[in-house]
Amino acid sequence: MDWRSMKFDWNRARAFLVTAEEGSLSAAARALCMTQPTLGRQVAALEEELGVLLFDRIGRGLTLTANGLELVEHVRAMGEAASQVSMTASGQSTSVEGTVRITATEVASAFVLPAMIGRLRTQHPGIEIEVVATNLLRDLRRREADIAIRTVRPTDPQLIARKLPAEVARLYASRAFVEASGPFERTEDLARAQFIGFEENMRFIEFLNGMDLRLTERQFGVRTAVHLVHWEMVRQGLGIGVMLSRVAEADPEIVCAAPWLAPFEFEVWLVAHREVNSSRRVRLVFDWLVREFDALPPAV
Repeated sequence: MDWRSMKFDWNRARAFLVTAEEGSLSAAARALCMTQPTLGRQVAALEEELGVLLFDRIGRGLTLTANGLELVEHVRAMGEAASQVSMTASGQSTSVEGTVRITATEVASAFVLPAMIGRLRTQHPGIEIEVVATNLLRDLRRREADIAIRTVRPTDPQLIARKLPAEVARLYASRAFVEASGPFERTEDLARAQFIGFEENMRFIEFLNGMDLRLTERQFGVRTAVHLVHWEMVRQGLGIGVMLSRVAEADPEIVCAAPWLAPFEFEVWLVAHREVNSSRRVRLVFDWLVREFDALPPAV
């Protein structure tokens, strides 16, 4: 922030704001317990500092100019912030209000975060949460989100990160699918099974074959770019798919398709911009999520 570019005095800005809201210098002077000439000099001094005309004088009344209309909303926000600072300093403000944007994968957004956010909102109803559910990385430096839940450790020095407990995923299928097409007790059994794929499916196939499976593209007759759709297709019995174990194991109609296969383990990181340390609201949500994730049962 270029502090040298701020050329106006807050007392003069306050005089302008109260005058705009009261509609006249006399009413604003009464509201601020000032004399009308003193208030008028402050408004005039602000106009001179900024080099713009803020009011049109019509008789005894005042009307905001186009410049005044544009400026008043910004000054009003400053007034509200100043009021909050005063209340906080005097110990009168204990609430935290405002919006925090959290970005996470589709699966985490749909199955892991809701309960955590529900408990947060019960304790802090003034905080509004916006969830950006995407498997793409959002740019925290450009404020596309305040907090991110990622499966890769950030390398940007402007970001801070807290490592959360690792997650585990496995191959799952519906009970009906396994009864009709299984059992899948060996690598050879999976080589004849139908799988649900993803948009960039070759990477998924290469990942699975890196675990000594022998899958081909022909086995992925259904593909989707959306993991939630992928999972619903698994639940509907269209084939074998992948899911977090803590999510899949909670569904009584789902079974692990290959329990003998080693689980897919991956890291989880909670990430925020370094300015989290200067935002009480974002810091509260960040610390809350750390505690919530630490309290989850271990992934199996």
